[in-house]
Amino acid sequence: MKDCNQCGKCCIKYGDGALSATAQEIELWELFQPHIYKYVKDNEIWFCPDTGVQLSRCPFLEIEPGQGKEKYTCSIYLSRPEDCRHYPTSIAEMVRDECEMIEVKDLENIKKAQSELDKLMEDSRPRKRP
Repeated sequence: MKDCNQCGKCCIKYGDGALSATAQEIELWELFQPHIYKYVKDNEIWFCPDTGVQLSRCPFLEIEPGQGKEKYTCSIYLSRPEDCRHYPTSIAEMVRDECEMIEVKDLENIKKAQSELDKLMEDSRPRKRP
């Protein structure tokens, strides 16, 4: 599995209302990060603060300036919703979403690739209880 190259496919695909935030995240944004909270409407995320219309793209996804292939960054990375922190969850999900981290060797041994992904993501996902 390759390192993330910041292609933005996952953020572009899911940044149009396909994500959710926990009630606790929304509450923390309201209290401490009003610049994020202003994009919340009825406990759903990524609505235009001026019109109340669902945005077609996450307002915090930014294109990194530079040459060559576009790279994307998240301007709220440390405060991003739990859905974002947990992605990707499976090799099948990555294949479906055309994730550029996937390599041919990953598809030849999906169980091993899933194990690598789980290890890579262990700090981003909730701990499994015994």
